[in-house]
Amino acid sequence: MSDWMVTGGPATGRRPRALSPLREHLRDTFWFAPVAAMVCVFVVWAVASEIDTRIIAALQDQQDYDTVKELLKFADDARTVVTTVSSAMMTFIGVVFSISLVAVQMASGQFSPRVVRIFVRSRITKATFAVFLATFVLTLLVLTSYGSDQDPRLVSSVPLVQSVLTLVMVGLSLLLFVMYVNSTLRLMRISHVIDRIVGEAFRVAATMPTGTPPEEGALGPVTAWIAHDGRAGVLRDVDIARLVRVARQHGVVLRLIPRIGDFVVPGTPVLAVHGRSAPPRRALRRTVSVGVERTFHQDLGFGLRQLSDIALKALSPAINDPTTAVQALDRIVQFLAAVSRRPLDASVYRDRRGELRLVQPVPGWTDLVDLGFTEIRGCAVGNPQVTRRLLAGVDDLALLAPEERRAPLLRHRALLAQAVERHTPSPADRAFALRPDRQGIG
Repeated sequence: MSDWMVTGGPATGRRPRALSPLREHLRDTFWFAPVAAMVCVFVVWAVASEIDTRIIAALQDQQDYDTVKELLKFADDARTVVTTVSSAMMTFIGVVFSISLVAVQMASGQFSPRVVRIFVRSRITKATFAVFLATFVLTLLVLTSYGSDQDPRLVSSVPLVQSVLTLVMVGLSLLLFVMYVNSTLRLMRISHVIDRIVGEAFRVAATMPTGTPPEEGALGPVTAWIAHDGRAGVLRDVDIARLVRVARQHGVVLRLIPRIGDFVVPGTPVLAVHGRSAPPRRALRRTVSVGVERTFHQDLGFGLRQLSDIALKALSPAINDPTTAVQALDRIVQFLAAVSRRPLDASVYRDRRGELRLVQPVPGWTDLVDLGFTEIRGCAVGNPQVTRRLLAGVDDLALLAPEERRAPLLRHRALLAQAVERHTPSPADRAFALRPDRQGIG
């Protein structure tokens, strides 16, 4: 049974698992899948080689030398194919690598450097590299199994199963190559990139508990501070399950001080302890993970950050693509509408007895609205397509959000109207730019 639970019950979405930080970190690497595939292919080749040896031994025991001769002929024909595949696979790998580099360069220049991680996390890209490398390694191993002895009485093994396995891997490689090209072309289209970002953002929101954050002072006084003693970097995630377990074992409540996505330096406090003395340092080792960049794991605001960056890039004079900015605004409004009525500001985690053990800060409603609209609003003046879509989005959110959350929306609406009035001298142009339109200029 798990040592912890999220506040709000099963309807609040799936709870994060203990191994999810490791899983997310591996997804952000590109080496794991190819290395795992090459290790697996060694095991598969060893099994196939043993099967080939036993097949030949069984036929020789039965003195069925005619069948052995037929297998030797098949192996000779397959050897030519395996040799050709071995030399061609490196060319395929080079083509895939070149396509990936071009796609990453274009996405980084046209959209945002933050979207590069989408290509790094692409399952089809990793699977294609992994299968291609595994096929190349398999062909080398199979070629070592071919012998020069053609006497059916003396031959010890014929790479029959190994050759068939190689042909299967070639077919799988070709299928993955077609899927990879299709996936890469999709990811080079901004609409699919934005859709992938929003999908990740919704998955993060679904894993966060929806319990009401504790009121100020409800946790009692701070009894100890835990300082960050690792390297400086962006706070990527925390091991929630372990922190809850440590807090339960020592009878304390832990409160994470920085938000996920904040930059932390050694010596700054990362955890506040409420209730008793601080747990021993070794118990909290490796519960806080930092890296060189933000990730989606546990970071509620990272999706809005990427969408805002894409819109800003599109509105820059070098790109000048307001339609892309409108597409980003569509998804910003969609995400804000989804979280407009859920508790924010903090995620609360309890142990299996229902006692509060961990409080993790998350962006509040005002923080998310400002993140989604502030910078775009500053660059939208002069682009009526964007101002009209922004006004329509603010009006839609004002209808969906509770009354106590309408203040930041009305503030952005008023500031946008003031900016348009200052920079647009013509009354007709001002009226046109300040007319809400969900398509921008429909």
